[in-house]
Amino acid sequence: MTTPRHGSPQPGPVTGGAAQGGPQPSPETVDPALVARLRARVRERLGLQGPRHGRHTLLADEVDSLTLPIGDDGVVIGVDAESRPAVLGVNRPTPYDIVLIGGLWTAQVLSLRAAATGARVAVETGRAQSWAPLVQAVGAGQPCMTLHEVGRVPPQGASAGSPALVIRDCGMRPPRGRVTSGPWQSVLTLLPYLSPVAPRLVRQARLVGVQRVSPDEAREIGRHLGLPQADVASLPTLADGVTLWCADRDRQYVMTQATDAESGLLGTPRRMD
Repeated sequence: MTTPRHGSPQPGPVTGGAAQGGPQPSPETVDPALVARLRARVRERLGLQGPRHGRHTLLADEVDSLTLPIGDDGVVIGVDAESRPAVLGVNRPTPYDIVLIGGLWTAQVLSLRAAATGARVAVETGRAQSWAPLVQAVGAGQPCMTLHEVGRVPPQGASAGSPALVIRDCGMRPPRGRVTSGPWQSVLTLLPYLSPVAPRLVRQARLVGVQRVSPDEAREIGRHLGLPQADVASLPTLADGVTLWCADRDRQYVMTQATDAESGLLGTPRRMD
């Protein structure tokens, strides 16, 4: 992301010359001394003179204070406890598996935002009626989001120029998928609750998201993820739209806030579907 330079001079209108079909200036009209000075500066690798306004210059002591609003690239999945954007990079050159123990609403928001970054989203689901309105609204005649029956996802042909995200919404016991994660193809598996297959999926995942669960489920999840007791105690009390994301030893609580367009399609945040 780049920051516009406020107050920078704007190019003025072109008068005469080839841009307006006017005559080209003859070499005799150019000041030879100016040409010589410019050539000398180029030979000395000094370049052309830059802006002569104080707002474009910094003292040497001020350089360290210069900051730019640049962070990780990816999908903005919400804000953290300090209200800073939380970003999830789903378009990766290496296989990336994500498990979300949570609600359909959050998975659908993530799918919308992934599609907005240019990823092709393939949804494998046994409840097509819950996804069809979203796929229809997003598609607009383009295959940026497609819907597939369980076990019927075709190869996506993902590449750096055309990354893919496969979302598996296949219930409590999702079968092993035909399409797995690979270069530029991430897989997100949605589990509504902790299930017998969850430990295997959690072990294989690079990232695990957990929304509000029962105290018993929280203790089991805490054991598999090695969570501190404070996090285990907080899981049954999480508000709608809040997810604890865990990767290795890193943990972050994220509040997903819907935009107006997302609210129009999906409604308000909810854990239960």
